[in-house]
Amino acid sequence: MKARWATIAGSEVGILPLMTEQGEVVVMDAEDMRRAITRIAHEILERNRGAKDLVVVGIQRRGAPVARRLALALSQIEGVGIPCGSVDITPFRDDLERKPSSITRSQTDVPFPITGKRVILVDEVIHTGRTVRAAMEAIMQLGRPACIQLATLIDRGHRELPIRPDYVGKNLPTSRNEFVRVELMELEGRDRVVLRKAAPPLP
Repeated sequence: MKARWATIAGSEVGILPLMTEQGEVVVMDAEDMRRAITRIAHEILERNRGAKDLVVVGIQRRGAPVARRLALALSQIEGVGIPCGSVDITPFRDDLERKPSSITRSQTDVPFPITGKRVILVDEVIHTGRTVRAAMEAIMQLGRPACIQLATLIDRGHRELPIRPDYVGKNLPTSRNEFVRVELMELEGRDRVVLRKAAPPLP
């Protein structure tokens, strides 16, 4: 968690968490996020013994920019291009009532073959695991990958499905009524991860 020294009567007495103007706790800043993505890239290459057959697929909406950054880091380390795309999980979510005719892949952008590839699936936060399950179903509609490995910037726990990430930027224990928000330069114009504490119950 990001922190700063507090000074009282001219003496540094301890560490206080960095806070946003809205009172949220900053748990990662831009440099933390950059280092985490670089570390994950090295871990992926070590585990897969290089970049052969690697492709990166981000979960829309916030997983897609993180996936592009990860693909760039992989490319810079290996000196080869790493295909990168994104999947729209909307038709595969388990919390929506839908008719089969409503299923569409129009928002999915995976302009390369999936079959036989080692897919690195990327999301910014993993929580219950339901988003990841839907994303895996979306990927399987596109082909038969050799394997799917999961990378996430933040693992906040509270899984409801037996899904565990292979690569994690930061493990962040939370309560169920806390909220984690990953802000991205591509969307908010800044990079940081913030934790919002739940509001106290009304008396």
